[in-house]
Amino acid sequence: MTALQSAGEEPPAPETAEAAAAAELVVPPSLVAQSLGEYLRGWAARVRNGDSGVLPVLVGMVLIAIVFEAISPSNVFLDPKNLVNLFQQSAVFMVLAMAECFVLLLGEIDLSVGYSGPLAGVIAVQLVQPSTTNWHWLAAIAAALLALALWGLVMGSVITRVRVPSFIVTLAGFLILNGVVLIVLSFGPFSGYPSLNGNSPNQKALYDLMNGSGIDPTISWIVMIIIVGLLSVSLWLRDARRRRSGLVAPPRALTMIKIVAIAVVGVVVVAICNVNRANFGTVAGVPWVIPVVLGVFALWMLLLERTRFGRYIYAIGGNPEAARRAGISLARIRTIAFILCSVTAGIAGILYVSYLGGASNNINGGQLTLYAVAAAVIGGTSLFGGRGRVLHGLLGGLVIGGIYNGMFLLGLHVEWEFIVTGLVLLVAVAIDSLSRRSASVARA
Repeated sequence: MTALQSAGEEPPAPETAEAAAAAELVVPPSLVAQSLGEYLRGWAARVRNGDSGVLPVLVGMVLIAIVFEAISPSNVFLDPKNLVNLFQQSAVFMVLAMAECFVLLLGEIDLSVGYSGPLAGVIAVQLVQPSTTNWHWLAAIAAALLALALWGLVMGSVITRVRVPSFIVTLAGFLILNGVVLIVLSFGPFSGYPSLNGNSPNQKALYDLMNGSGIDPTISWIVMIIIVGLLSVSLWLRDARRRRSGLVAPPRALTMIKIVAIAVVGVVVVAICNVNRANFGTVAGVPWVIPVVLGVFALWMLLLERTRFGRYIYAIGGNPEAARRAGISLARIRTIAFILCSVTAGIAGILYVSYLGGASNNINGGQLTLYAVAAAVIGGTSLFGGRGRVLHGLLGGLVIGGIYNGMFLLGLHVEWEFIVTGLVLLVAVAIDSLSRRSASVARA
């Protein structure tokens, strides 16, 4: 007879153990694991029950790299020159996907990013024209992003205050902005790469974000060492401080693995970018677009994962009624999310016109919109709200860019790019639906 039975108390019910097991699937293993082994077992349990995180997209990226390296002419897919080009081609998709993450986490959608982003690029290009306004390129970018913030405010207000579904509002916005872009384009010529045409320094600075020589190789190494060092120290001290305070923290071995992974990624990226990419002369160093994209990623990751606003986003996406009863202003948070989505799309649009070396009336906003949503979902952000990270947009954009780059190397027509991307998107949504179903069964 146990002590509980001798005291007249009932032994724990079987349901208690099942509830504890279900709770372990909800709580991230990094918060409860006391060792690396416990963390790996907890992570494996979550994967088996449908919460695969970024694993599918990482596997997809590896498969894309292997397949295209094997079948591309002269096996150039993993050549350093092509990898830098791949990242530049993927930059617009990655930033657009990060923009879409803000609204997808709420269970909403923004279909206007395909033209709201390019509108910012067109405004910036117009403002740096030496023959008319001749603004400084930084002021032009700031004005373009401010215009996008106002657009996001209008859309968010209509959605939250008038209670019109976001699908309808943003679809209308897609059509409206298509016309606005054409109107702004009619103000002056935008084509031509300034460094070739001898135009103003402000134009050249704007277009060099994508096409310039980038950061000097030596400075690239120095900056990388400083950033990796700061991130490593911050990560280690944060976890150590939590342990001293008696709070949950990842195992020390896991923290060390993260630090090593950050260092390895930094070394690999800089080493690849420092390879001479020019057919004639020398073009080496980290392109400016890489710190721009990583800066956007770091800023929005901190906002969503380390602030009250981010917790509110996830709460509303997970259960809007519960969030409302908890005192969260749904209208305000949703409106801010649409503003941030539009501003981030504006950054992508500026990179877009920088990559093209100008702007014209053949902007394919529909394709950009579809790729933005597809990249976010392929990366792991749920269409149903409440689950996803900015990292998912970054990785999903790389997948889209990898498919685009690989198809180009093979000389295939654009229709095959659409078909393959659509199939990858279908698989990603199917994985999301199955994982949610598995998670629901596990909680039940």
